[in-house]
Amino acid sequence: MRPARRYEIKLSENAIEIMKPTLVIGGGIVGLFTAYFLQKEGIEVTVIDRTDLKDNCSTGNAGMIVPSHIIPLAAPGMITKGISWMFSSKSPFYIHPRLDFKLAQWCLLFFKAANQTQVTKAIPYLKNLSLLSKALYQEFRQEHPESAIALVEKGLMMAYQTESMEKEEVEFAHLARKYGLEAEILGTSDLKEIEPNLELKARGAVLFPGDAHLDPGALYSFLKTHLEGKGVKFLTETQVLGFEKSGSRVHAVLTDKGKIEPEKILLCGGSWSGELARMLDFSLPMMGGKGYSFIQKNQPEIKQATILTEQKVAVSPYGETIRFGGTMEIAGTNQSINMNRVKGIFESINRYYPDFESKFPEENQIWKGLRPCSPDGLPYIGFAPKYTNVLVGSGHSMMGISLAPATGKILAELHRQKEPSMEIQGFEVGRYS
Repeated sequence: MRPARRYEIKLSENAIEIMKPTLVIGGGIVGLFTAYFLQKEGIEVTVIDRTDLKDNCSTGNAGMIVPSHIIPLAAPGMITKGISWMFSSKSPFYIHPRLDFKLAQWCLLFFKAANQTQVTKAIPYLKNLSLLSKALYQEFRQEHPESAIALVEKGLMMAYQTESMEKEEVEFAHLARKYGLEAEILGTSDLKEIEPNLELKARGAVLFPGDAHLDPGALYSFLKTHLEGKGVKFLTETQVLGFEKSGSRVHAVLTDKGKIEPEKILLCGGSWSGELARMLDFSLPMMGGKGYSFIQKNQPEIKQATILTEQKVAVSPYGETIRFGGTMEIAGTNQSINMNRVKGIFESINRYYPDFESKFPEENQIWKGLRPCSPDGLPYIGFAPKYTNVLVGSGHSMMGISLAPATGKILAELHRQKEPSMEIQGFEVGRYS
């Protein structure tokens, strides 16, 4: 009789445990897509965020879905460029020199990762994650035609003005083809056909037909509303203060609003994920890469999503409006607006589109966001070291929108102890622990 009674008690305890929600820490686009795929699996989900979720990094970026972006930020050429760019506050990539141990550590790891061997290892992982995300976006649009996310599948054009950048982009086009991606090398006559309404001042461009773009604000708004309708709970303006843990499990999350006891925890905290990891005694090197964007009337109409390569400015057209965005300012968690960075983006517009009717934005019209940057340019996806009920999805740099659906799906699969949809060894969470 005793064994039977113990068995019944064990079943009861398991039933109680299963009823505990899964807690997603971070309400950015990666956190929301993680919640989306978890709830599709029938899992009770609570999303917690330190902000009010009204204005975050996921709502104002370029909205690009870019399987073509197979080279991580930590690439060999970035060291040379980064040193020269550091002396200009308007440059595309900027590390403001300051006395900061975490910054020094991150920079050292960045320099170590910026070599051809690491880049070659990274390419298949980034490519496959992006392709999975694009397929999931196509499925999402079919499942939710009411979402109005403005998904445009016309590719992405890399426009260049200088001979040196032409050489770089053409070489990359050949590399992309080597890895099975489409890439078209365009001349000036092709550019006139693509942009019939105004001059695109460029020597040429490389078009990646497999890329796409969408409206990130519309996507985020729809996802949040959809999840609320499916019973996902949101705890906003709630700060994580620590964790109660023993052995290989975290039993509770301590917040400024009280204690939460989840079944599993998913760290999707963007640029703050490193601080959360520190509370759990593992290393997740992370720096916030600040970016800016603003919306203009699209006059004369620019039709093609484009990267202005010399300036690293993203151009995302949405019919009557258009978003210009860019810069990577390694800024930790500093949220202030550096107007010189915005000027760098603005001045690029008429440098490439001399006929475009640009107007410098007011400060309240400027979006800013901190992209979570790992030192090697690869996201962290998988189980946290030492824990059986903590997963991590963070460090996507400027490709959060592009990689969010795939990351969310993989995390949901790992949560359910399923085989992930792709090989994720390159995204190992504990690679710096």
